[in-house]
Amino acid sequence: MPARRSVLAAMAAALPAAGLPALATAASAAPAAPAAPTADPLPGGGDLGPNVLVFDPSTPGIQGRLDEIFRQQERAQFGTGRYALLFKPGTYHGLNAQLGFYTSIAGLGLSPDDTSINGDVTVDAGWFDGNATQNFWRSAENLALTPVSGTNRWAVAQAAPFRRMHIRGGLNLAPDGYGWASGGYIADSRVDGTVGPYSQQQWYTRDSSVGGWTNAVWNMVFSGVEGAPAQSFPDPPYTTLDTTPVSREKPFLYLDGDAYRVFLPEKRTNARGTTWGSGAPRGTSLPLDQFYVVKPGTSAATLNQALDQGLHLLLTPGIHHLDRTVEVKRANTVVLGLGYATLIPDNGVPALKVADVDGVRLAGFLIDAGPVNSATLLEIGPEGASADHAANPTTVQDVFIRIGGAGAGKATTSMVINSNHTIVDHTWVWRADHGDGVGWETNRADYGVRVNGADVLATGLFVEHFNKYDVEWRGERGRTIFFQNEKAYDAPNQAAIQNGSIKGYAAYKVADSVTTHEGWGLGSYCYYNVDPTIRQDHGFAAPRTPGVKFHDLLVVSLSGHGQFEHVINDTGTATSGTDTVPSTVLSYP
Repeated sequence: MPARRSVLAAMAAALPAAGLPALATAASAAPAAPAAPTADPLPGGGDLGPNVLVFDPSTPGIQGRLDEIFRQQERAQFGTGRYALLFKPGTYHGLNAQLGFYTSIAGLGLSPDDTSINGDVTVDAGWFDGNATQNFWRSAENLALTPVSGTNRWAVAQAAPFRRMHIRGGLNLAPDGYGWASGGYIADSRVDGTVGPYSQQQWYTRDSSVGGWTNAVWNMVFSGVEGAPAQSFPDPPYTTLDTTPVSREKPFLYLDGDAYRVFLPEKRTNARGTTWGSGAPRGTSLPLDQFYVVKPGTSAATLNQALDQGLHLLLTPGIHHLDRTVEVKRANTVVLGLGYATLIPDNGVPALKVADVDGVRLAGFLIDAGPVNSATLLEIGPEGASADHAANPTTVQDVFIRIGGAGAGKATTSMVINSNHTIVDHTWVWRADHGDGVGWETNRADYGVRVNGADVLATGLFVEHFNKYDVEWRGERGRTIFFQNEKAYDAPNQAAIQNGSIKGYAAYKVADSVTTHEGWGLGSYCYYNVDPTIRQDHGFAAPRTPGVKFHDLLVVSLSGHGQFEHVINDTGTATSGTDTVPSTVLSYP
């Protein structure tokens, strides 16, 4: 049975960026310095910055540029390099794009089949001795691949989305030699062959098509997936929903002739299969001149001015420091990041707030807590938000939050969702367990995700290591499809996590006042490496009432470091203390 990454006797040190020369955009020269705040109208559009590389089939030396970036980013787990690799429609031969940290690769067509690579987009784990459990923060989108060997390798952990991909062959989700792996997420993709997760401990696949699926370790969840294995949890641990109740795919950049546009896929209900398999996807698009293209060094005041003037934001790859909160006040605003653009609030403010308005789309960026404690890092709707957004919800997609790891950071609550009907589609909210600035009080973060709004849906919820509740759900009629969690490794003793008369804070807590809630395929793991004698009463806590329902729950003790006494409330057997076999509950109550 594979174990989680921190069970290793030693961790590979995160190495700084390796001194690669600045890489100019293949299509343009380096940009001018960002403009200072001004009352005059701000321009939309503009070039995409020096760390966006745009290729077409005639571009010379593509493989060399890909290799150069990979050498820099392969080990740079907490480095500052950020890159987006964009491929114009056409056919490319003989490429192997190996992806390191903070590297995104994407096609620029409306359909994945518009941009075909006869080759591979590869993630492996040679940098970490064949262990893929730290292969975070990288992505592949909107490409068709014909793998050289017949099978493409995508051995990733958290925060590594695989979206709108067409694999004309098989897909291997484990590292070479089938070493440890802990991912992951696929959406709106088609794999003609078989998906082999092998050592992957958990995985969520949404609204896709697969030719087959070979095995499972702890928790494999499918919703709206053609070809998915039948429901069989816990042996094998497949949780299979025929459709996804509500989904709306992530916005993406594409080329319309020579002009960049951003496509906004439409909302689907009871979705199944890809959005692009039978013609052009359904939705609307925006020209790039309606976006303010944000370069590192641009002030938060300028970002807010652009938003107030009706522009959307396109965040280019890099580190964006904020001395005040970025405030999205207008309905249907798009904030789209490229290449893991990273927002850091420097003085304890929230990084980003969204008003209680329709149809905001946040996608494709990382929020890093700053050294001064922020009460929150991301707020969707103000406290007391009450508007109905069922027809046009706000979506939060591939927005990742990190507290510590790249340096000391603190935040009381990382993500707060107050707006009704919000869809959170793939997030990893992580209080760091390794890297710089890590310790029980050094990167203190009590709560990961707090949901106050009604009718909120989470598809692909990864939340780990918080000092108290990882997820606290207070709103009515909430739903979660797939949840992955580890409790905080570094609790110093039992007293540090005592929650009144309860031993430990649940990974996923539904408030006692809630009357309707439902979850499918939820897992929590414990690895108390400072004090292995710690006991956790349960992984999940919820009121025992007919309207609050859970399906396919599990808890795991990693290498006997701490134990769960129950799965949910006082239901479910204790973990054994001698193995990593999950304790499971098929349905609750």
